[in-house]
Amino acid sequence: MHHANLKRYAWLSIAAAVATILLKGIAWWLTGSVGLLSDALESFVNLAGALMALAMLSLAATPADDKHAYGHGKAEYFSSAFEGFLILLAAFSIAYTAIDRFLHPQALQALGVGLAVSVVASLINLFAARQLLKAGRAFNSITLEADAKHLMTDVWTSAGVIVGVGLVWLGGWLWLDPLIALLVAANIVWTGWQLLHRSASGLMDEAIPPEQITAIETILANYRRQGLDFHALRTRQAGRHAFISLHVLVPGEWTVQRGHDEVELIEADIRAAVPFSHLTTHLEPIEDPLSQVDASLERSENQTRKQS
Repeated sequence: MHHANLKRYAWLSIAAAVATILLKGIAWWLTGSVGLLSDALESFVNLAGALMALAMLSLAATPADDKHAYGHGKAEYFSSAFEGFLILLAAFSIAYTAIDRFLHPQALQALGVGLAVSVVASLINLFAARQLLKAGRAFNSITLEADAKHLMTDVWTSAGVIVGVGLVWLGGWLWLDPLIALLVAANIVWTGWQLLHRSASGLMDEAIPPEQITAIETILANYRRQGLDFHALRTRQAGRHAFISLHVLVPGEWTVQRGHDEVELIEADIRAAVPFSHLTTHLEPIEDPLSQVDASLERSENQTRKQS
């Protein structure tokens, strides 16, 4: 899928955020519920995150240049980090408002209409989240996936708020309204922390997911049975792209053409197993001791355990 097509999902997220801000704002204005206010504030975070997602998807689509030979894919991590920061900011705002409402309880108004409006807003978020999550996973976009997970968190948050405010309506327990808001704040703090952690991991060139590394090692094991060997397997994730480097050891008596043909087959198998991957391979004679000098580059679980 082209980046232009990915950006249309960002526009879907923006439209959903604007619609839910209006609807949840109306629900809060009608009821005076701080729980519904917390829900509306989170939709402002959704809007800011969606705008940032659109900007970073546009930047990520910029072709590679002399200063950015590997492209601009890491721009997507700035989007998820920014959204994580905004989530934390919204959580503190919600908590402050909820504590004030604990100290100064207020009766709620027009709860039936307010809750109905909030339900419609939640259904809009649910639809947008499902579309974004499907696209994010299909095309390995951390930006769309982060936005989708945030929207899904908003859906569950709204469900909790609706149930809680409904109980206030039925039972008259005014203390339950700010309590719900505090629980919402705690929930979105966790979401924000997860987004910040994942963004930091991407910016630190974290390896591709373990299941993809296992798939690569399975492919290499099949070629080892044909007399080849490998070392210095290294990977990193940059937005939706995976970068993989690998040293391929073949019999020294092979011609350059035969070695090249075999490497092309290996690369094709790895690309089929790891979508959106970019490979760099280095061909070496298996009998030459100098081929083992760079074996220290090998990614090793045993080495990782020793360092930890």
